[in-house]
Amino acid sequence: MIELLSSPWPWYVSGPLIGLFVPTLLLLTGKRFGVSASLRHICAAAVPGEIEYFNYDWKGKGLWNLTMALGIFIGGIIAAQVLSGSESVAISNATVEDLTALGLTTFEGLVPVQLISWESLLSPAGFIVIVLGGFLIGFGARYAGGCTSGHAITGIANLELGSLVAVIGFFIGGLIITFFLYPFLL
Repeated sequence: MIELLSSPWPWYVSGPLIGLFVPTLLLLTGKRFGVSASLRHICAAAVPGEIEYFNYDWKGKGLWNLTMALGIFIGGIIAAQVLSGSESVAISNATVEDLTALGLTTFEGLVPVQLISWESLLSPAGFIVIVLGGFLIGFGARYAGGCTSGHAITGIANLELGSLVAVIGFFIGGLIITFFLYPFLL
């Protein structure tokens, strides 16, 4: 069983599982699933009554959401510490060539360590990608009413037009970053 869980699953298995899992849970529970709202619930629990935006019944409204986020966090720790192998993420040769042309040369692990690491945080490009990019992702998730995964999986499963528009915007933003900003930064 550990071997099955620790090896990569093909896209034609994992994709449909994710695609069927969320709508099934939506039908069974009647709740919307999203992780970006958890930050608001955490702030409401930590700063009660101080800021109007966080002054609401977070236990009644978001306790299940915080429990789900905690489960994702614990699952990530288990996956990284127990189930992870030593192999890197498999990426195509064309992607390796494109990344090499941008100046990235290390492809071990889950992310390019030349961009996402404590050492790269001190470089201008790393700071922009990690800090500014993280801020923009957090701001965008709140402004759009959810993150990329929440809109793409849950929102589209609910047939919400706003989620479709958000996903199209995320995709266009990703293309702009990939083809215009990354070549400039790297």
